[in-house]
Amino acid sequence: MKLVNAAADADPEAIRISVDTKATVNIGPYSRGGLSRGLQAVKAADHDMMLKEKLVPGGILETDNGKAFLFFTASNKTSDFLADGIDLWWKANQERLRAVKRIVVNMDNGPECSGHRSQFLQRMIEFADQEHVEVRLVYYPPYHSKYNAIERYWGGLERSWNGYLLDSMETVLERATNFLWRKVQATVTLMTGVYEKGIRLNSKRKTELERRLQRSEQLPWWDIIIRPVTVLL
Repeated sequence: MKLVNAAADADPEAIRISVDTKATVNIGPYSRGGLSRGLQAVKAADHDMMLKEKLVPGGILETDNGKAFLFFTASNKTSDFLADGIDLWWKANQERLRAVKRIVVNMDNGPECSGHRSQFLQRMIEFADQEHVEVRLVYYPPYHSKYNAIERYWGGLERSWNGYLLDSMETVLERATNFLWRKVQATVTLMTGVYEKGIRLNSKRKTELERRLQRSEQLPWWDIIIRPVTVLL
């Protein structure tokens, strides 16, 4: 992974991004173990058995410049949620990234995006074909996700917003927007779609999918290259 990342960082036609989701944020006046400044302590509840709202955070960090793209859903953490986030990040920055021909994606091997997860891999094939870019998925091994750059970003964001009462979706989005990482403000969006769990490909489509994947001989589940196919009309 170190060699792949270094090569991507040195390639003017490549960009390396760090991608991950984060634990669900329960919306409400709950204590999150944070610190705040003020003449009076912030009063918060320690639990609530009747949770009604939640937000699932996803994020993309550009490793060379600290630019973050955060996306949230009130639905489920799924492969499609993560893939939609990557697609939105690309489209939001397409003009700035117009010279990019290769994207190296650093991730942990979570259930929604692993090298075994056919729905996520299918979405990445579709993304590569649509945007005419090569996508390389490079995974951290088990118990090493802390080395994924965005994990440090999440840690900073949590320390920042844990001192506030995240009692509405608007507050969560505001706190995420106001947080600065390397003096850079994040782009934050709320995704309104419904993400169903349990979407899988059938055996035939899985076989077709594998033909599009160039898996590393040494690490077939941890290093995957997807090259775009151009259809000539």
